[in-house]
Amino acid sequence: MPVSGELSCLDATAQAELVRSGEATAAELVEAAIARIEARNGEVNAVIHPLFEEGLEAARGELPDGPFKGVPFLLKDLGAAFAGQPLHLGMNYLKERDFRAPVDTFLAQRFRAAGLVTIGKTNCPELGILPTSEPRAHGPTRNPWDLDRTAGGSSGGSAAAVAAGMVPFAHANDGGGSIRIPAANCGLVGLKPSRQRTSEGPLAGDFMSGLTAELCVSRSVRDTAALLEAVHGPAPGDPYVAPPPLRPYTEEVGADPGKLRIALWTETIIEQDADPEVVAAARAGAKALEGCGHTVEEPDLSMLGQIPIIEPFLVRWAAGQAQALDQLGMVGGQPIGPDDVEPLTWALAEIGRSRSAGEYLAAVGQHQVMGRMFAGIHESGFDLLLSPTLGEPPPPLGTFDDSGPDPMVAFERAFLDGCFTAAFNATGQPAISLPLHWSEDGLPIGVQLVTPLGREDVLLRVASQLEQAIPWADRRPSTFAA
Repeated sequence: MPVSGELSCLDATAQAELVRSGEATAAELVEAAIARIEARNGEVNAVIHPLFEEGLEAARGELPDGPFKGVPFLLKDLGAAFAGQPLHLGMNYLKERDFRAPVDTFLAQRFRAAGLVTIGKTNCPELGILPTSEPRAHGPTRNPWDLDRTAGGSSGGSAAAVAAGMVPFAHANDGGGSIRIPAANCGLVGLKPSRQRTSEGPLAGDFMSGLTAELCVSRSVRDTAALLEAVHGPAPGDPYVAPPPLRPYTEEVGADPGKLRIALWTETIIEQDADPEVVAAARAGAKALEGCGHTVEEPDLSMLGQIPIIEPFLVRWAAGQAQALDQLGMVGGQPIGPDDVEPLTWALAEIGRSRSAGEYLAAVGQHQVMGRMFAGIHESGFDLLLSPTLGEPPPPLGTFDDSGPDPMVAFERAFLDGCFTAAFNATGQPAISLPLHWSEDGLPIGVQLVTPLGREDVLLRVASQLEQAIPWADRRPSTFAA
């Protein structure tokens, strides 16, 4: 078997091949991953619930013969979960009660059926609200590329763990950029699938009327494609489903995407302009795509600023926090008050309670109008939309502090990070962040690609093409479990 340092450089597909070929056992892969977590987690604080004994027991037993049989995996401490495992959602309220997941989610069951071995759970902000993972309950997750900077959020723990070489990929989810933002900050691949491509059941149907989606952060396009192939599709009782793929997602990796027409989008739809560094990254991505034979244009997209996105997003997001606190209060046995949660969480929940049902439906309707506007861009002949992932390079830890007199300042500060990502939670379109650029001081800068609803196949073809044109597999952060 390769030594642990060599394993840390292999993606999940390569690690699964070691098990299939008999070159390594599942237990050996898991033991090596545990050693890497123990070696580096103290620096980055990515894994907050070690499940090492449980993982080793599973690895030494009979595993499902899935595409990732024996590969070590981490679950984000929000979303997909196995019954009986810790589930804190970044909250002291649940941490103090040692809350455990009541049931297996459908997605967790599919991760297990794919052969993955869960060995821990990763850090996230309280209720996944911010684009940084600095919850009071578990402390900040640090970016392996610069320990003074955020790994992103809300899937920051998962992204930091993968970037630091602890595991080849990890579970993540996305309600405003929470897969793509940490992927960009940590130099990873982050695909937000189409709305309802993966099931959120059985405890949720479509959280906040479909703002959220679940999958992973990874180091390779082929891992993302293979995991999507393993877990996509409806589950019993899902309220609606995404259009089925034309063929297996794994067949899109390396497939010729043809000659595409691509729209470059670098103007934010907020009052603040994007940082020149991320705009330069998107333009460099455009040149790479032109080098692959595609046509990149910069159309006038100013009409996007005519539809409000922030206020409708706030209404939907705040309603989600109000709903979550009400439900968790029932689960915890007492109502949740302002002293039980972080200031921003309470402020958002109070906003959610102050809005009417009519305002909520109006917010959903405004976002549906935005969806039609983006659909119109594609209908006008553009196969892809290209943009920066974030509006800025990875910011320092503490940037999103909500301890001041107005905790909503932290939420407003997050607009710059989500200004290119949140729109596609609103529209439901699939979007992927790719690590195509690094700043002069060595920080990864992500570039986002977006297709029409249901067209992950096109995203994977083009992402695979860019992975060959601008390889990132050999890049390593300074904090890496070699």
